[in-house]
Order: sequence, then structure tokens, then C-alpha cells
Amino acid sequence: MKVGDIISWEKVVTVEEVQAFTELSGDSGVHHVIPDELGRLTVQGLLTATLPTKIGGDFNVLASHMTFHFLRPVFTGDSIQCDVQIETYNEISDSRIEIEATFTCKNQLDKVVLNGSFAGIIKDKRV
Repeated sequence: MKVGDIISWEKVVTVEEVQAFTELSGDSGVHHVIPDELGRLTVQGLLTATLPTKIGGDFNVLASHMTFHFLRPVFTGDSIQCDVQIETYNEISDSRIEIEATFTCKNQLDKVVLNGSFAGIIKDKRV
């Protein structure tokens, strides 16, 4: 991994995931539990925010802070692609790396639904 690298992940958000997140988080706003006129549920913002955190988890990032900018709604059935770009990658010791990254999540219509950043450390150099 180095500065400038872009790591991507894409997934389709399902009704079952929204229902499970509703139960887990308690975020049961009517838009998360009653389908709209097209039969879709609105996905919780923090469920959408798990896309960049999944990528961070793949690389053992222990985040110290994250920022999220929710720009448009995400609905069940949407395919969301998350691109994480490495902005800073500093080895501070044999077992610790400081990392900063930005991310953009787009839906299947190529519309940005979420962007932001995260920073933290990687405690294992094997990435």
C-alpha cells in the first residue's frame, strides 16, 4: 500500500441488511421500515458508511477519526461502489503505520451518495 493507491469495493444493499441494521442500531425511522412507492427502503446513513470501514478493516486500520458527508439517499437494491484513496502512509515503527484516506461512494447511476475521510494506525506491517 502506498500514497495514491485506490482500493475499491462494491455491494448491493438488501432489505434484509436494512432490517438487521434497524434491529441492531435501533434506527427505526419510518423510511427505514416502510417501503416507498417503488417498494424500496431508505438505507441508514451509518449502514452506507460501513462500506469504507469494510475496506479499512481489510487492512487492519484502527481508526482514530472519521468524517462522513451524506449527499443523497441510498435505497435497497442500489449498487454502491466505494473508492478509498490513500492520502498518507507513514511508517512510525516496525509495527505501526499512520494512515489517512479519503473515500467516495457512488450509486449505480454514478451519483455520489457519500464521501469523507478517515485516519488511524495500522498495527501490522504485513499489508
